Amino acid sequence: MFTGCNVENASYGLTICAERVAVFKAISEGFASGFRRIAIAADGPKLTPPCGACRQILWEFCKNFEVILVNPKGETRSWTMSELLPEAFDADNLSA
Repeated sequence: MFTGCNVENASYGLTICAERVAVFKAISEGFASGFRRIAIAADGPKLTPPCGACRQILWEFCKNFEVILVNPKGETRSWTMSELLPEAFDADNLSA
């Protein structure tokens, strides 16, 4: 299990989301494949799915795994990455 948190700064464009922190942490610690799922917890009025940048990273490094959303009210929902990012772009789309 690898954890992550949002790392925010005054330049919002350089902020990094918890999902990417967790994936990059796993990879930097030698776990580069075999991801099964990610749980995303947010303390908001609605369940919070991953942003577009996170969806791209999750697809490229984790492929079609399960994404589970949770919040403090006990609400949950899950999707596969292919449901969240249909027609995903990855290295398979690059020409040699």
